[in-house]
Amino acid sequence: MSKPVLTVGMIGYQFMGRAHSNAYRQVGRFFDLPCDVRMKTVCGRTESAVKEAADQLGWEGYATDWRAVIADPEIDIIDISTPGNTHCEIAIAAAEAGKIVFCEKPIGNTLDEAERMWAAVEKSGKPSAVFHNYRKAPAVALAKKWVASGKLGEIHHFRARYLQDWIADPEFPMVWRLKKATTGSGALGDIGSHIIDLARHLVGEFSEVCGMTHTFISERPDGQGGRDQVDVDDAAIWMARLGDGTLGSFEASRFAVGRKNHNTFEINGSKGSVVFDLERMNELEYYDNTEPTEQQGFRVIQATAAEHPYAGNFWPSGHIIGYEHTFINLLADAFSAICNDQETSPNLYDGLQNQRVLDAVDRSSESRSWVKI
Repeated sequence: MSKPVLTVGMIGYQFMGRAHSNAYRQVGRFFDLPCDVRMKTVCGRTESAVKEAADQLGWEGYATDWRAVIADPEIDIIDISTPGNTHCEIAIAAAEAGKIVFCEKPIGNTLDEAERMWAAVEKSGKPSAVFHNYRKAPAVALAKKWVASGKLGEIHHFRARYLQDWIADPEFPMVWRLKKATTGSGALGDIGSHIIDLARHLVGEFSEVCGMTHTFISERPDGQGGRDQVDVDDAAIWMARLGDGTLGSFEASRFAVGRKNHNTFEINGSKGSVVFDLERMNELEYYDNTEPTEQQGFRVIQATAAEHPYAGNFWPSGHIIGYEHTFINLLADAFSAICNDQETSPNLYDGLQNQRVLDAVDRSSESRSWVKI
């Protein structure tokens, strides 16, 4: 008996489009899926570039009009891998056409956009997915398992940092991620959304936040001999209350010189602690507070064995996986859930909940006060 086929059309083909394309190509090779995946159409504005992308990334064909991709009756899933200012219109049109919506994060440039996107998806009755792929690192999934089982006890603290340095040079030129009209916010939405999602996934929902944002470089070269205004944050720091009383502290910056992709969190519970760092993504540090004092100390667990979440689908124990595998794991979960009529996770509702926190941090920074969510 042949498997059902889920056919994908992807809008956008740059950094995230490349990561998604690789995952679509590989997911059925490492996971025994209940469906087959067909990569039918990739879409972009420039015909020569999108044609080249289709050939390079493994798509059957290409288009230059996203509306035509949505109108294609053979396509089941619309993957939105474009800048943030286009997410809302594409997602709503796709949902209204009865398509399954997969979307990059943050799902909207504003809370209003995110609310309208989720409303359209919910009304369609179709499943959805948002690419908060760091949930799917084996070490993160192991931490989730331990928190949920009570292994760490009552959770007291969740602290997270996502630090990069790619725009620290004042002469780095203006790009779309530095303009509010296209990206919504700066470090807060771009990388802060990831640590918000990890916090929600691991320890619970946010109840209130108090934060600040800052822009270090207000003007940048425009590529034409002039200067252009930066109108998004370069860094954001906020405190939060989560779950059943967990205290949270968060930092997102693209000005942390020396930090390339330092996405890290630490969870402290009454029975133990865990530490994760994306730059060493196969490792989870664990402290067992229930052991005799003379045996206590952080130990490093290589989350690469068959017993660890996802890891057994790839290589023998000790053979590490990489960034790209987190997308493969996410799609494996999404396709399995869709074909078995189960809830996908993370989905666009998660994207909306994350956007509510982003919006609250932004409003807190403006008012210099605590904001309830």
